[in-house]
Amino acid sequence: MGVRNATVAAGDQWTDPDDGIRYPAGEVHAWERGRNETACGLSLSRSRLTRFPHVGWADVQPESGRHAEGVQAVCRRCRAAQGARRDERGWTRTNPRP
Repeated sequence: MGVRNATVAAGDQWTDPDDGIRYPAGEVHAWERGRNETACGLSLSRSRLTRFPHVGWADVQPESGRHAEGVQAVCRRCRAAQGARRDERGWTRTNPRP
């Protein structure tokens, strides 16, 4: 059973210079409000992960690109807990440049 309303917890953060809002960076994990652990079972305090309740899980996926500028890695176990399949590819380029 996956986390239904997953938001993000990350190891680092960056601040948008235009609006001053902080966004996740580094390795990101799925996190549900009201819990002290990620979907993969990591403790937020022991792992020193920062919570981002205003950023949804879909927004930090590299294929979406919305808030994924600073994201270096997405936790595989959290991605699986959110319903990703093993045989799915992250993304493919459909129209490559010449």
